[in-house]
Amino acid sequence: MRWCSPIWVGSQPTMAQMQLVLLRHAKSSWTDPALADHARPLNARGRRAAALVGRHLHAMQWQPDLVLCSSATRTRQTLELLGIADAVDVEIEDSLYGAEAGELVARIRRVPAVVKALLLIGHNPGLEDVTSVLIGGDAALAGKFPTGAMADVRLPIRRWEEVAPGIGRLEAFVAPRDLS
Repeated sequence: MRWCSPIWVGSQPTMAQMQLVLLRHAKSSWTDPALADHARPLNARGRRAAALVGRHLHAMQWQPDLVLCSSATRTRQTLELLGIADAVDVEIEDSLYGAEAGELVARIRRVPAVVKALLLIGHNPGLEDVTSVLIGGDAALAGKFPTGAMADVRLPIRRWEEVAPGIGRLEAFVAPRDLS
């Protein structure tokens, strides 16, 4: 995988640019094999990583205008541990659980234009695939998208409905291990 600087730029998007931050949920627990995948919580490592990512976002003074979050337990817990949910609009959506790249692009296209900075919290392989699609393929992001990792993608658009394959630029890619 090509890693961008672990230093989160944190700059807000310009007038002719939207910012999409894709965040994979933190590490989940497998201790209860009878538990449905959708209901799996974060494990201790995942809770620490999500809190670390949240502290990093706060240090960079970055705040999204809107958060789209999968309804799975581990994604909602990741969001909670970021410490931003009380200060921003949040939409918890069942359709983001297990969504593929095309479904994620379709959902992003429905975001209102007033939103300039969007945080999408979801799952692999969808997040890895949509990141690759938006930034132009496997050459820029070849490999895995680890739990708790964030991709900051800048899009030269004025409305989310203009999102298309290959138009994004990967501004930063940060994993929790880069922050510890």
